[in-house]
Amino acid sequence: MNYVISDIHGCYDAYCRLLKKIHFSDEDTLYVLGDAVDRGPEPIRLLQDLMMRPNVIFILGNHEYMMLKVLSKFAVEVTEENAENYLTAEDLMDFTYWMQDGGGTTCEQFRKLPEDEQQDILEYLEDASLYEEVEAGKCRYVLVHAGICGFEEEKPLEDYALGDFLFHRADYSRRYFSDPEEYSGRKTYLVTGHTPTMAIREDGQPLVYSGHGHLAVDCGCVFGGKLAALCLEDGSIYYA
Repeated sequence: MNYVISDIHGCYDAYCRLLKKIHFSDEDTLYVLGDAVDRGPEPIRLLQDLMMRPNVIFILGNHEYMMLKVLSKFAVEVTEENAENYLTAEDLMDFTYWMQDGGGTTCEQFRKLPEDEQQDILEYLEDASLYEEVEAGKCRYVLVHAGICGFEEEKPLEDYALGDFLFHRADYSRRYFSDPEEYSGRKTYLVTGHTPTMAIREDGQPLVYSGHGHLAVDCGCVFGGKLAALCLEDGSIYYA
């Protein structure tokens, strides 16, 4: 089975409960739509768990992007002698912004790791996908973190820029892909995280949103909501 989870944000215990609930096995594949780190209590432990699983496909989120951007510069020994030349004002602004957006725990836990483990994490994030396309249950699923900025159905996904997938929220009132009955009989869904579903659903509930060809799976776990897993084969939804 193919499962999708998003925006775990360091909620390691909820993640473990959810994997048990779906009976996640070596025969399954888990797609994580980014934002595994920051805000929650155990972001590095969670990220290292994802890294050790060969059947996890990680899609970069805006929080991992900021983490990678900052720590690629800061994960070196900065001394009084090299600070003036090595770190720019932009680097310091990036660090400040990341801290303001919940990066403190991630940064502190990362700093405590041996250098080789730090490098493994940075390389893992550098290799993360920006999007994935999955065929399951007679449907096609396009998996991204936030949305697809400037979406045009005729435009190949590889022609979009990194920021188009990471920062711009999907327009959940707009159908991105044509109704299948008009041309192929195969329905295409855009599957996203990033935007807590409490802000999308009319009832404000922390549950998966489905509508207009969208499936939104960030149910705001770190904000007191739920962590959701969506099974692409049959549409089953599990919560922790």
